[in-house]
Amino acid sequence: MLCEVRPLKRYLVDMMVNGNYHLTYCTNIHPGENWKVTFENLKKYVPVIKRGSSANNDFGLGLRLSNQASIELAKDGNLEKFKEWLHENGVYIFTMNGFPYGNFHRQKVKDQVHAPDWTTEERYDYTCRLFDQLAMLLPKGMSGGISTSPVSYKHWFSSKDAIQVAFEKGARNMLEIAQKLFQIEQEKDIYLHLDIEPEPDGLLENTEDVLMFFNDYLLPIGTKYFQKRLGLNAVESEALIKRHLTLCYDICHFSLAYEEPGDTFEKLREEGVRIGKVQISAALKLLFDEAAKEDIWHSLSRFDEPVYLHQVTERTDQGVKTYSDLPEILGPKNDFLELRAHFHVPIFLEQFAPLYSTQDHIIKVLDYLKRDAICDHLEVETYTWEVLPEQLKEELPTSIVRELNWVKQRLGR
Repeated sequence: MLCEVRPLKRYLVDMMVNGNYHLTYCTNIHPGENWKVTFENLKKYVPVIKRGSSANNDFGLGLRLSNQASIELAKDGNLEKFKEWLHENGVYIFTMNGFPYGNFHRQKVKDQVHAPDWTTEERYDYTCRLFDQLAMLLPKGMSGGISTSPVSYKHWFSSKDAIQVAFEKGARNMLEIAQKLFQIEQEKDIYLHLDIEPEPDGLLENTEDVLMFFNDYLLPIGTKYFQKRLGLNAVESEALIKRHLTLCYDICHFSLAYEEPGDTFEKLREEGVRIGKVQISAALKLLFDEAAKEDIWHSLSRFDEPVYLHQVTERTDQGVKTYSDLPEILGPKNDFLELRAHFHVPIFLEQFAPLYSTQDHIIKVLDYLKRDAICDHLEVETYTWEVLPEQLKEELPTSIVRELNWVKQRLGR
């Protein structure tokens, strides 16, 4: 079989950073509206990136497949051909990004990145297919995860009742996934998890929202569901749910919520909610002073682009206030002390004068990981290289390698 050339224990240790983490970048960086384009970009970029960041070891990859690409991967022997290519190039898949369903490059995405959401059969079917493919690609003895939408997009709902219905439908569909993953583990001894990814203006935005979703929806609905379907009691149901439904901790997103990483990790630990994947990403940070105000607004305006949604957050006495996109604050140019913008910027830069990044949150997370391996999946996710201001762009493989090696250095390897 593929990927069993070396003894398993040695094989897994060789692939991991410091023996604890699988480190990768997310291939949502590359265009991939169908399998042909996706595979062409993987063949073009991945071997070059591997040579720069993991020349002597196997290289883990965070695979992103659109719905169309995943449909086509399942046809004409494409999956077997892909597995053979991975083996020949010393590459393995351990995590996937199942958040964007459709095209993610060179056309307007904005809030449609959430569509179809978890209230729909389309989202459920897409995620099921991805897990079937991940189970086929995952090396023996390794866990695998897929990150996904935080149920839906908040501004698509006009009432609390509509939001409640969305949470209920989303929970039921995710519980169907949990049952599928439970059965895969029972039958094939493959551990898989769905990593729910909060972000600004998602129905789940922060730690409090995540815990609410588990305690008010997933657990009560799931207890009845698994008692009926599998004959499990409440304790067994909770264990199944929390094993297979986990959190994707995107550092950029949680910095936009103004949450300290250590506080979040401890709250999740207390509730028994697992982190399936840490996405290493940085947001823009704006620290205002009167003398530099004009330069700050001008610099920020260069990040206003038409493809992605760039929510902006402000910490107030009443909590975190979210502005739905950059134009909402670039128009009035009101006075602020600090703003943070959902624009994934290179993680190795602390400052984009006169702007800053939330790199300090990344450093806090990596320092925490050196003390406590809260999960073993790390994925760098700077997907905005195509739309960054020109002065921040370099050749794409060079930029990706620089990010991966920066993380390794911070982790002490």
